[in-house]
Amino acid sequence: MELVITTDGLRGADRFEYWRSAVSDTFVPLRAEPARSAGRPFRGRMRSMALGALQITEVCADAHAVYRTPRLITASGGEYFKLGLQLSGGCVLSQDGREATLAAGDFAIYDTTRPYSLSFVAEYRQLVVMLPRPLLGVPLRVMDRATARRLSGQRGFGALAVSLLRQLPEHQGEFEEAELHRLGDTVSDLVAGLVTAGLDPVASADGSGRGVSITTIRAYIEDRLGDPDLGPEGVAAAHYVSTRHLHRLFQEEGTTVSGWIRQRRLEHCRRELGDPTLRERPVGAVAARWGLTDAARFSRTFRRVYGCSPREYRAAALG
Repeated sequence: MELVITTDGLRGADRFEYWRSAVSDTFVPLRAEPARSAGRPFRGRMRSMALGALQITEVCADAHAVYRTPRLITASGGEYFKLGLQLSGGCVLSQDGREATLAAGDFAIYDTTRPYSLSFVAEYRQLVVMLPRPLLGVPLRVMDRATARRLSGQRGFGALAVSLLRQLPEHQGEFEEAELHRLGDTVSDLVAGLVTAGLDPVASADGSGRGVSITTIRAYIEDRLGDPDLGPEGVAAAHYVSTRHLHRLFQEEGTTVSGWIRQRRLEHCRRELGDPTLRERPVGAVAARWGLTDAARFSRTFRRVYGCSPREYRAAALG
């Protein structure tokens, strides 16, 4: 379903006050400030669509600035990562002591749980992807390093993201509910790829494991999540590094090897439980497909992470 918000048809004096309220309702509570008068009433338009748990919003507006302040964070919550893809015009994003200047085709990531500002100095168009923080599948310590850094959309993951995201708003009416859900998962994975590809530290190990990167190891794990015997020893051996070195790599990312494996298995299970085309697949079969063969333990762990049982999650997601 598409939601369109526009200042068209409003009195000039009322337009920015309406926009202030609209941006907070569409994203998270923000303080919006107008730029110096352009000699005509402010113009702004937002068009939003939902992709499962994700929201994608195309924003077209005149110059202004928005601020996520500590007071608004404390009062309102809202735990999301946001990705801004600049389609035209320019933007300056500030967060965590860094500043990213974006031109058309550039991306940047920011976190709604910490203060940030966005300044648009002229008329612009931007695509904003809003993802609940637990769904991205990237360690928080990595995300902390990713905020307010310019990511190019000219090649690699960036070029793929530009191609996909540019087309989604134009074709959203053509997708069924299950397809929108899968597209949301695809966009989440693409954003995770943008982050890790842009920041991945190449880890050096003694001996033949020298130069193995954490991204390579995570990709190996992702391909073998269905193996119930997957564990640190096998992962280390496959990459010719010691288990001690492997554990150190994941500690630097703010997690553990086993914790990462568990997180990725649970996330795949959550996605399948929310997929309308798989509603007939038993919960136990979903868990076993991702290497979680102890049904009782799976249910307890799922509840601890997502706040409800797998069956409760499926019922809520599928209605």
